[in-house]
Amino acid sequence: MSTGCPDAGDRTEQGPLSGVAAVVFDTDGVIVDSAREHAAAWRTAFDACLRAHPPAAPGARRPFDIGDDYLRHVDGRRRLDGAASFLASRGVDLPAGSPEDPPGTDTVAAVAAYKDRLYTEWLAAHGVEAFPGTMRLLRLLCDQGVPLAAVSASRHARELLTRCGALPCFEAVVDGVEASRLGLPGKPDPALFLEAARRLGRPPGGAAVVEDSLAGVEAGRRGGFRTVVGVDRAATPATRAELLGRGADVVVDDLAELVTGPLGGSEDATATTGTAPAATGTEDTEDAEDTED
Repeated sequence: MSTGCPDAGDRTEQGPLSGVAAVVFDTDGVIVDSAREHAAAWRTAFDACLRAHPPAAPGARRPFDIGDDYLRHVDGRRRLDGAASFLASRGVDLPAGSPEDPPGTDTVAAVAAYKDRLYTEWLAAHGVEAFPGTMRLLRLLCDQGVPLAAVSASRHARELLTRCGALPCFEAVVDGVEASRLGLPGKPDPALFLEAARRLGRPPGGAAVVEDSLAGVEAGRRGGFRTVVGVDRAATPATRAELLGRGADVVVDDLAELVTGPLGGSEDATATTGTAPAATGTEDTEDAEDTED
């Protein structure tokens, strides 16, 4: 991934990041192109659990949906919270277990550990890349002297940022390891974002949050941040409406839309602003010590 200077003429004088004192970015799905692999690992772990513990209601036996279930139950949440949320949605009642449980299907912690083993194996074999539009925006903001932080519920976040070349852009990283050390609750609680803003020395009321998950957008809004940018990688009317419904001020398909200039996308982009009806249905990882998405 190229990490050169911003394109000549790029700027952010206009738009949702105009005049912000700092920007806090989520990692998976916003900076790093890894959400699909997280979702695939969850699907394997959850489907194995559903086979081992079939729900009583026939309608609850449907497999994990890599789109809807991922968005509603695990995206942006701590791993144990996400596992518990999905299993509850299917009527599967397992013991919570403990963080020391080996990968398996007999406790919530074991299912979460199973997912993490699958994702860790994939990461070692394939690596990750940053989204080009995100890297362009990061380089531009760095060039303009805007303090930046990265947050994630994942204990893999620092490794991901290092592998994709984005780590030097950030003055602070608040990841799953730090969340565990500090006892910070997971999203939609705003604790991760507020800690990042504190480390940057900027009040949330003057800073922006950039998020792709429903739980993360809600956390940014609850944290009192000046601007919450939703990133809709699915690029569908439904997902866009849900992000707006959770509190996003603007929703973009790619962060290049926030870069204006001769080569920028935002002069022709169709970012959506305003409010939408609150999303209907159920809610949208990792445990405190072994956190993630």
